[in-house]
Amino acid sequence: MIGRGLRPRGTAGVSIFASDRERRLWLWTLVVVVAIYATLGVTGVLAEELRDRGLLAGGFATAMVLVGATVLTQGLRTRPRGIEIAVALGVTVVYLMVIVRMALEERTHLIEYGVVAVLILEALAERVDRGRRVPLPAVLAIVATALLGAVDEGIQAVIPTRVFDVQDIVFNTLAAIMAIAASLALGWARRLRHRTPGAD
Repeated sequence: MIGRGLRPRGTAGVSIFASDRERRLWLWTLVVVVAIYATLGVTGVLAEELRDRGLLAGGFATAMVLVGATVLTQGLRTRPRGIEIAVALGVTVVYLMVIVRMALEERTHLIEYGVVAVLILEALAERVDRGRRVPLPAVLAIVATALLGAVDEGIQAVIPTRVFDVQDIVFNTLAAIMAIAASLALGWARRLRHRTPGAD
């Protein structure tokens, strides 16, 4: 039986993607990255406008909720119980501890590259699930996200209103590590629950 979105083995013209879901995940990754790059010239102006209107903190909180929802839905995929709830609370506490130590503008890195990292990880995980070989998907997702963050800074170096900042590359990488660690922890909790008799 042929899997969803797969070609039978041994046929000519094997797709670059292992499934339709993997293709959609890479497409969404591309959309998010293009959106990040396309708004580099206006983010400073937008942040200033939101700050003047008193909407910057609220906008950031909303965006963080969306990131949390992304991580939770990809990491859990089923109604959380027991250990999953405990891990989710732990992840939330870690994010809050990091957030309170960062300036408001720096926190946007947690949103942008956290989403990018989770999308890349999910695309690679889907590839593995479909029988394709991907060495160390989590590490690969972190490296890919860090490289995309470095390109982000390279673009800013040629925009008159922006500056290249190595510290921002570090923040982008940190965002990737945190989001992927959170997703992996939630996935581990889900698998542990399903292996534990009477967990449901």
